[in-house]
Amino acid sequence: MYDVIIIGGGPGGYAAGIRAAQLGGRVALIEASQIGGTCVNRGCIPSKVWHRAVYLRGLIKRADEFGLRVTLNENDLSTIVERKNGISDDIRMGMGGLLSNNKIEVIEGHGVLRGTGVVEVEGKTLEAKKIIIATGTVPGVPDIPGLKDAVMTTDQVFEMTEVPGSILVYGAGHVEVEMAEILNAFGSKVSLAFESSRILPKEDGEISQRIGTALREQGVEIIPRTTLQSVTKSGDVYEANLSGKEDKKITVERVLVSVRNPNTKDLGLEQAGLELNEEGFIDVNENLKTSAEEVYAIGDATGGWMLSYAATVMGVIAAENAMGKPSVFPSHLVPRGIYTIPEAAAVGLSEEEAEEKGFEVETGDFPMSINGVAMSYGELDGAVKIVSDAKYGEILGVHIVGDRATDLIWGASLALQMEATVEDLARMILVHPTFSESVAMAAQDAMGWALYLPKR
Repeated sequence: MYDVIIIGGGPGGYAAGIRAAQLGGRVALIEASQIGGTCVNRGCIPSKVWHRAVYLRGLIKRADEFGLRVTLNENDLSTIVERKNGISDDIRMGMGGLLSNNKIEVIEGHGVLRGTGVVEVEGKTLEAKKIIIATGTVPGVPDIPGLKDAVMTTDQVFEMTEVPGSILVYGAGHVEVEMAEILNAFGSKVSLAFESSRILPKEDGEISQRIGTALREQGVEIIPRTTLQSVTKSGDVYEANLSGKEDKKITVERVLVSVRNPNTKDLGLEQAGLELNEEGFIDVNENLKTSAEEVYAIGDATGGWMLSYAATVMGVIAAENAMGKPSVFPSHLVPRGIYTIPEAAAVGLSEEEAEEKGFEVETGDFPMSINGVAMSYGELDGAVKIVSDAKYGEILGVHIVGDRATDLIWGASLALQMEATVEDLARMILVHPTFSESVAMAAQDAMGWALYLPKR
């Protein structure tokens, strides 16, 4: 008998397996497709290869600002695809080696729950004291007339060797925004349409405004407050019928959507007593325990964050609980990263959310346009915004737009974890010149004594 059986070998399942093994458990990991899941094979890693290509392309176009005469001749997208595949292969190989090193038995096949502590894989029955579900999500297509024929998925974007001449990206989340930028950079005429009033509606309004401005300047058409009603084929192209304050038709070659559905079908979850929500995601408590006896669930299959690094932490938490080490998933500390140009990242509450929760809010802002290294590098877009409790100075949220924002956010996450105050950040001693100085300057602004901003 195993101490823990994990169904799903993405970042969450992989982390859960290693952590359970570290705690002395005998572990089996069941994977029906590829180790690494969506993140390594069709998500995080592939998207970063493409993002880097977009970033380098932008640098080359701006090289004359630094006295370098460089000509950008053409795009070879097949090389990007080859690089993406090679990096995913290397990561999978490394993951496999670590699983072996931790004496985790990897079983290929489709795992199905057959009762308390029982999993069937390709006709073979396995028993375990605890089970962790980490099956992730699969791409979906909204039930919109005609869309299925025109649809392009993110999987297809990462495999493309030529871009569609025109495309409608439907949605306002971080994936849709990133896809719009990639496709636009390589020559596609991109329209980004969505139902909300602004892009990135779950982020602070300042992040939304700054990234929206950047996309428009890059040539992306942004169409808010609109609904895709239907798609009609017209020769070699499609007419996307949008309804809003004014109805609109857009002629495009493809329509991109990034809907993800829970990969929870045919797993025997219902017969094992697991409760699913209306969308088919698995309900869990703060310990990541499901409604079924001795079964935990983590990652995208639980809905919520849909982030690989959240799944990784969830895997650690679930494994610790499964092995008798009580642990709670700190969902309020999960940061968000948006890989656009400029980048954006955030952790904690937005200003709007903090006010809705009844806090007396104090904010501090510091623009990248007067940060020394940002000026030197020509990366002037962006700012750091800190949201704090005016009464006690506790940091409630940090929101960064600018070069390397996704790297800078770690410090803000630690600050929230330590329940730090704006004064703690304001009095940090940081290397100069660095992008990170803007975090301290924003904290100083929240306290009303920013050294390098005009008096309020």
